[in-house]
Amino acid sequence: MKIAFNASPLLSPLTGIGQYTYHLAKGLQADSELSMHFFYAGVWSQDVRESADATQSNATWRSTLRSTVKKSIPNATRYKLSRYWRQHSFGKGCADQNIEIYHEPNFLAYRCDAPSVITVHDLSWIRYPHTHPKERVAEMNRYFQPGLERASLVLTDSEFVKQDLMDLFGTPANRIQSIPLGSEGVFHPRTKEETLTVLSQQGLSHGQYLLAVGTLEPRKNLGLALQAYRSLPAAMRQHFPLVLVGMKGWLTSALEREMAPLVAAGQIRVLGYLPREDLATVIAGALCLIYPSIYEGFGLPPLEAMASAVPVISSNVSSLPEVVGDSGVLIDPNDAQALAQAMAEMIEDTVFRNQLAQKALERSRLFSWNSCVSQTIAAYRQVLPKD
Repeated sequence: MKIAFNASPLLSPLTGIGQYTYHLAKGLQADSELSMHFFYAGVWSQDVRESADATQSNATWRSTLRSTVKKSIPNATRYKLSRYWRQHSFGKGCADQNIEIYHEPNFLAYRCDAPSVITVHDLSWIRYPHTHPKERVAEMNRYFQPGLERASLVLTDSEFVKQDLMDLFGTPANRIQSIPLGSEGVFHPRTKEETLTVLSQQGLSHGQYLLAVGTLEPRKNLGLALQAYRSLPAAMRQHFPLVLVGMKGWLTSALEREMAPLVAAGQIRVLGYLPREDLATVIAGALCLIYPSIYEGFGLPPLEAMASAVPVISSNVSSLPEVVGDSGVLIDPNDAQALAQAMAEMIEDTVFRNQLAQKALERSRLFSWNSCVSQTIAAYRQVLPKD
């Protein structure tokens, strides 16, 4: 099968969709029955790019270029021009390479004569538009539905998103397939000795901090985590800081002002975006993961914590119960008191915490990237034109 695969998410630092794109692309490339053609925002290749973080000079150049363009061209016009140029390059490449199936792993599908498969990770820009930049909401509203309607098959990360598609767009159930994501081998349990080097560089001690992972943006609901954490006794906060890991997103100014006193006191540590190995080590060394998101299509950080034998306190909404199950503590994402109680229980009850850690590790084995890849290939075969 000749597959066109939009690998453009690999051009930026990898968050959730980037991780999905990377692990799926690597798995597909390894299958001898597939001829993979990867599209990188106008450039075609048969190679999977490892990471946008690999060359800092390239990242700096791209950042400078984006800044220059932003000053001279309005956002909406810039995206339309970029989309037009990429569509032209994509369509020509598909025709030249006789593509049989096109897979769009990141929502907004290009037009293509071949059957298309589109992955829909969530519908958060519709359910919670105020948690996204206005320009992104406008782009999603403009380009998403036409691609959805053209798709031969739609993949989702969870049964929750499948149902959301059916409810909001009327997409028939037989055109949607739920394929869960996985956790890579770098996420595994680690001893205190194994985490020592990385944690000491960050001023952290194994098992002596609470952790929140994700882009700093409204949907992650870190304001609730901050409110709950701030209500813990001062001595507890002093011994167990709250560590935030992830890129800075948008609408964070109020959150940063609210955090400032606790940051100054050393009770909140903001580490920013970490390389994958360092992230895995920081997760493995945490007492527990705090994930109070108001809406997720899957939620990779909880699964990665579970695979590291780190218990999770998570929201009880959207897809998160599908991932966490009964191996963690599920709370209402509007209930700061419930979150604070869960944090305190994790800190104070070692037996309870260790029991959850073991259950989390066992449940994490239900999810794998190998399974995600094999189910995706099976989906391709469903839409492959019959001779």
